Amino acid sequence: MPAGKRKHRIRRLLARVFKLGLAMAVITELAAVAFVWFAPPRTAFMLQTGGPIAYQYVSLNHISRYVIAAAVAHEDQQLGTRVGAFDVDEFRDRALAYLQGKEDPSGSTVPQQLVKNIFLWPEPNPLRKGLEAGLATEFSLTLSPQRIMELYLNYAQFGPKLYGICAASWYYFDEPPWKMSEYQAAQLMGVLPLPTLVTRSAEGGIYLGPGVHPKVWDYVNGAANVWVPKQIEGLGGWKAAVATIGISDTATDHAAERGTANPDGCSSYPASVLDLLRQHGIALDRNGHPAPLRG
Repeated sequence: MPAGKRKHRIRRLLARVFKLGLAMAVITELAAVAFVWFAPPRTAFMLQTGGPIAYQYVSLNHISRYVIAAAVAHEDQQLGTRVGAFDVDEFRDRALAYLQGKEDPSGSTVPQQLVKNIFLWPEPNPLRKGLEAGLATEFSLTLSPQRIMELYLNYAQFGPKLYGICAASWYYFDEPPWKMSEYQAAQLMGVLPLPTLVTRSAEGGIYLGPGVHPKVWDYVNGAANVWVPKQIEGLGGWKAAVATIGISDTATDHAAERGTANPDGCSSYPASVLDLLRQHGIALDRNGHPAPLRG
């Protein structure tokens, strides 16, 4: 092939690659902008679960600051201070570890976990990781840290067919997300690595009794009793932790906004949670609610 013709083909190929990259950048940015106000009722992960799920959206205003502090401390302490979705050096180290078959040295940031949950699939192959990095970067540069945290807590998986902090708080603890305690919030951070193996105790709370998967016992107890308290202390307490993403109020400050007229308030048992409880054989009282937690 003549040199001139070969150079022409190379230029055409490079032009196509550039146009494809530009188109992808525009599409991902449009997707990120849409999420400034848009929250889809289902994500890719939810759809891949199959069948009915327990889920209901809740505004960040009505989520306990203990939950938000625990998520910042345990999942991504640099969410509110970092430029971009991840530290480049850490991302490189994670990529090298993956290629070498080694354990992930740091784990995904909240923006990476968020876009994975919304758009992608569980298997950590190179294609997913590349798409995840691009989408997470666009989200981090477009959305506020508070909005990213709100979406993350609403789309994270907290059990088999159980998604979002609204459904999780009612399912495990029989109460709305603004009432969750520091200990309950820390426990839920331990659920995140293996949500499909975690279930509710018949009496309420996360089941950690006989027959529980050893890793679930380790993760939930470790997060509740060691790691999350230590991490929050390292940040200067829960108020300092939530301040890193620009939160200075409390869920109680928004109590007047709650009620049946507010669909994002999570003020009562979501019907999908009651359905899941029935499926799991949890006894309900004559009002259709689980029996109170035993002291």
